[in-house]
Formats: sequence, structure tokens, C-alpha cells
Amino acid sequence: MHSTARQLPSPTPALVAGTQQSLSIHSTLSDLPLHAFSVTADCAIQSLVEHFTQFPDLPGVIITDVGHLSVMSRQQFSECLLYMGHTACFQSGSLRLVLNQADRRALTLAGHTAILTGARHALRRPLEQQSAPILVQHADGPHLLDARVLNVAHWQIRGIETQIRYERLQMQLLQSEKMAALGRLVDGVAHEILDPVSFIWGNLSYIAGYAQQQRELLMAYEAALPDPPPEVAQLRDEVEIEYLREDLPAAIASARSGASRLRQLATSLQNFCHIDEVHPRPTDLNTLLDSTLRLLKSRLITSITLECCYGKLPPVSCFPGQLSQVFMNLLVNAVDSLLSQTHLRTLQGATASELVAEAPQITVTTCVLSDQETPTANPDDARWVSIIITDNGPGLLPETKAQVTDSFSTQSRSRKETGLALSYQIITAKHGGRFWMRSFHASEETLPPGDRTPTGTEFEILLPLTSDETK
Repeated sequence: MHSTARQLPSPTPALVAGTQQSLSIHSTLSDLPLHAFSVTADCAIQSLVEHFTQFPDLPGVIITDVGHLSVMSRQQFSECLLYMGHTACFQSGSLRLVLNQADRRALTLAGHTAILTGARHALRRPLEQQSAPILVQHADGPHLLDARVLNVAHWQIRGIETQIRYERLQMQLLQSEKMAALGRLVDGVAHEILDPVSFIWGNLSYIAGYAQQQRELLMAYEAALPDPPPEVAQLRDEVEIEYLREDLPAAIASARSGASRLRQLATSLQNFCHIDEVHPRPTDLNTLLDSTLRLLKSRLITSITLECCYGKLPPVSCFPGQLSQVFMNLLVNAVDSLLSQTHLRTLQGATASELVAEAPQITVTTCVLSDQETPTANPDDARWVSIIITDNGPGLLPETKAQVTDSFSTQSRSRKETGLALSYQIITAKHGGRFWMRSFHASEETLPPGDRTPTGTEFEILLPLTSDETK
């Protein structure tokens, strides 16, 4: 018995144009043109032929049968017509005759699915289903998405991603060249500063000796001539000889201190801007930390207390220029956090005694750890050098900690290269070390007010020691 089509009004296909804005990596399937065309299984085959003829862009049809949805593509329907075209039931038959050819398990995706995600799902389909339309659950009901439209949108977004990555790479290369040129410039300026400072430093020793000899000669003259002529006595009073005797050594010592500080600053600039060689070299990490802290002295205002607890460290084989950048990133992060907290407490009306009671502080600690003392002990590992930089600031919010931890992954670093992510890469990839972050924010408080846990952020760097370095 043949199925006869009922004379029911056939719906008209509708096109949902989607967004008029340019596609981006965040665009969803709802932003693409979608077709709303659904019929029942009792719809006449001839009626569907007329719709496909009238709407050449229609990718298929949604067929409903007792609450079940199935999708028949234009290609599937055309193949059925070629097979049934000369049979008598074609003129009056319904879609039930070809319903077994419909895809009852069509790929179904939500309208808020990202285009890139939807394209990945579509590409996983068997080869014979690659051209079949996708069933999209839209807010207005099920819609059909042409697989070709999805592929075009997918490659457009891929092209945008490629362009963004290319431009970002260009900017990173430009920034790297700019920083390298700036480093060479600062290195040259530091070298030019060191030359005259060396002259001043070297001559100050001779000047101090000459001043001492002149002082001794003057005292010998006074002993030999206790009653000098009136002109000499008047000149001695005018130049205030006693004041000169006391102030000249102090002035020379002050000049020597200034020259020493200037020489240390220029040396620190040279160390920070030093371009590392291909191979690591032994370095005193305590001295390297002091050099970095010296560059930050202008930002370490009097309200921030700096405490350095250095242990006895052997020379560590490393890239000192890169480690200086890591130390700078962590210290700048701590200083910014403390300055923000101090400014906020001042705006909130904290008294001077309250500010002093919770004075901002940065603590830098270095030591050598044995295998058993490391966070993840491994008997096969060498001993470790630990560098801990701690502040008593407000700490990181849980969501901020999650973002920082996520930025350590390779995929996130490719999207956005932050200072902490770069530091993590330098420590782990370039030095084979470990990078730990611990932070506690007041919003995580679980103890009673009287037992308040101190807030703050701590970064710990572990660098491996070879057998030669531990001797």
C-alpha cells in the first residue's frame, strides 16, 4: 500500500540572516545565516520539490514525525527523486516513502556554540555526511545551517586568527628589537658613566692622602710658630681653619660614598642589560639580587621595608640577564601591590598608627635546600637553590590566582605574554627549575577574626644545583 500525501498547507522556508557584524573568534552559530524550514512526514513529495526549486539556497528540510526530528539534505532528496521519479506513487506520495533516507541522528548543536567549536564537530562526521546541514537549536526553534556556510566562516575566522598572530608576532619582534637596542644603549651609557666615576674614585684616595699631609704640615707650622704675624692670624680666622679641619675629611668621605653608589648603580645597569651568552655561566645570585634591588631603590619608598635574608650560596650556573628580568618582574609586582594597598588604606581614612602597625614589607630569602626539603622531593634530583620573594600586601583574589596559574600554560602564553608567564617560562624552560606561587586574600578568610591569617603573595624559585656546584 502506498502512502498518500495529505493536502496540508506547506510552510514557507524562512532565512534568519544572523549578525551583520564582522565575524570574530568569539562568534557563534547564531551569527550565521540559518534556515527555518520544518514539515511533517505527511507532507507531499511534490510540494517539497517545488520548495527546493523555488529556494535554491535551502540546504535541506527538518522532518517531524511523532515528536522525532530528522534532517534530509537537498542531496539526499535529489537521490531519492532519481530513484523514484518514474514510479506511480511519486505524484501523490508523501515524505514517509523516503523518510528512511533521512538522517535521524543529524549533528545537533546549540545556537550559542562557537563557530570554531561547531566546525570541529562537523569535521568529525563521516565523509559521506560532510555536506549534510547541521541542526541548530535556535531560540525560535530548530534551524538548519548549511555546512558550506559553516566551512567558509570557519576559514574566515582562521584567517583572522592567523593575521592576529602575525601582527602580534611582528609587535613582539619589534618590541624585542626595541628592548635589545635600549639594552645596548643603557649598557653603553653605564660604561660611559663608569669611566669618569673610576677616575673620581681613584683620585679620591690620593686627595684624602694629600689633605692629611697638608693637615699635618699645618699643625707643624702652628707648633713652630705659636704666634703668627697678624696677617696670617686674620687669614686663619677668615677661612675658619678649625671648621676646615673637621669638615674636609667628612666631605671627602661623602664624595667617596657618592662615587661608590654611582659605580654600583652603573654596574647594576650593565648586569641587567647584559645580553646572555649561548651557554650559562656561574653567578652569585645574592649579588644579582642586590643589583636588581638597587635599580628599584627609587620605587622602594620609605614606607616599604625591605628585608634581605641571604643564605650562603654556591655559584649557580644560569643566564644572569634572564634571571635579573625574573627578579625585576617579581619585585615590581610586589611593589605595585604594596603601593596600591597603602594608597587604598589612605583613601579609607586609616590613621598614621594603623599604617605603621601594618607597614608594607618585602622579604627576600635565599638558601640551599636538600631533596627532602623541596615541595616535590625526588631522589634523582640534585640539590636546589631557593629564592623566595614575599610581600604582606592584600594578596590575590581566587579568580586572579586562577588566571595567573592559567597563564603559565603554553597555550595561554601564546595568547598573552605576561611578566609572570615569561618569568615562569625562563625558570622552567631555560633553567630547568620550578616556579611556585602562593597567595592568600582576605576574602578567603575562614578563621575567626581573632585568628586572622596574614595576607600576601609569595613567589618561590627553585634552581637545580649540579654536582660540581655543590662541592
